[in-house]
Amino acid sequence: MTSKTSKGKLSWWQLSLLGIGCTLGTGFFLGTSMAIHKSGPAVVIPFLLAAIATYIVYDALVKMSVENPDKGSFRTYAKQAFGKWAGFSNGWIYLISEMLIMGSQLMALGIFTKLWFPTLPLWVAASIYAALGLAVILTGMKGFENFQNIFGALKAAAIVMFIVVAVLLIIKGINNDSTTLDSLHANYEEFFSQGIKGIWLGLLYAFYAFGGIEVMGLVVVDLKNPQEAPKAGKVMLIVITIIFLMAIMLALMLVSWKDFNMEESPFITALRDYHIPFVADIFNGILIIAGFSTMVASLYAVVTILITLAEDHDAPASLAKKGKMKVPFPALLFLASGLIITIVIGFLMPEKIFEYLMTAAGLMLIYNWLFILVTYAKLMELSKWDHVKNAIGMLLIGVTVSGTLGEKTSRLGFFVSLLFIVIIGIATWIVMKRQKHDKHV
Repeated sequence: MTSKTSKGKLSWWQLSLLGIGCTLGTGFFLGTSMAIHKSGPAVVIPFLLAAIATYIVYDALVKMSVENPDKGSFRTYAKQAFGKWAGFSNGWIYLISEMLIMGSQLMALGIFTKLWFPTLPLWVAASIYAALGLAVILTGMKGFENFQNIFGALKAAAIVMFIVVAVLLIIKGINNDSTTLDSLHANYEEFFSQGIKGIWLGLLYAFYAFGGIEVMGLVVVDLKNPQEAPKAGKVMLIVITIIFLMAIMLALMLVSWKDFNMEESPFITALRDYHIPFVADIFNGILIIAGFSTMVASLYAVVTILITLAEDHDAPASLAKKGKMKVPFPALLFLASGLIITIVIGFLMPEKIFEYLMTAAGLMLIYNWLFILVTYAKLMELSKWDHVKNAIGMLLIGVTVSGTLGEKTSRLGFFVSLLFIVIIGIATWIVMKRQKHDKHV
């Protein structure tokens, strides 16, 4: 691989903050309820395993990024490793996964908004958030970075606030011999109540909570010193894993795992019976901030990948054209169209849409992660330990994918993701054949 000089302006700690902003979203704030529902109190195990796999994937991606900083990131590296077909298919798999993630975020935002505006239709709320998200992207890289840093700090502060409040409630409960002790004892007794199958089923939702690290890979090219990218990722992942595990364990100390509702944040459920003034409103506001910021991160990722696809003629070249404001309006129009389709689907099938979209989006995302590991093994010289790490990462991803076959809802999401893979596979074959034909003409 050949190195390129970087002209970025980001410091490593800014990339860490950006990573927290892109990662800490509804995958954690809402998806954790689904993970608890599948795994019971043992939900901490899927989160630990997902954290390990996330680090392995980020480490592989960032080593390639340091060697060759490129705005196309994993898509460009796939192309270098396996040829044009890999760059085409990899880019479109990621693009569709991010579109699905945006859809799930919009549905979640609509659900959260109903707490304050119960009569507001889901599609109206989703449309408002979609328009606001596109407006943020119009501000460019600087606006996106500032936005994610501010919202990332707010989300981290909310989780820290939950941790502090939960610790105080537990201390008070122990002193007063309240129901807190009963919940703690019940969850301890039932720790493995869902068995190995529960951990297996909960893995996808834990992985989904860490979705966003690949956006850091796209931004490595903007670092002042790309050599500091590994440090930025390690700091971000350590901080976010500690926050995730502490918050989940404390929530499980406050109420029985059976009381968590898949359609509600576990942190609101954990605090509800304590009647703390405004706590539901505060956390609902944070949930909206979290969902919106991760949706904006997905928008940024899609625009970036779409432009590189267009520049490589793997998408219509017109999508990369920029107007007077240096904004690719055709790409934004494509995005807006995708969001409208998602909102229409959500309007037609609102009840289960979040879980279906979440499953399909999570799977498409980790298919991409798997390809990052395969590309890393092909492009870079790996030590024995690197080979072991890569194998562990691939194994964890394989086990996670197979876990979706364990129940009806996630199984449907798995088949939806396979359908997308088949469609992209056919499109890849047609495009590669056409390009080969054009060369010979």
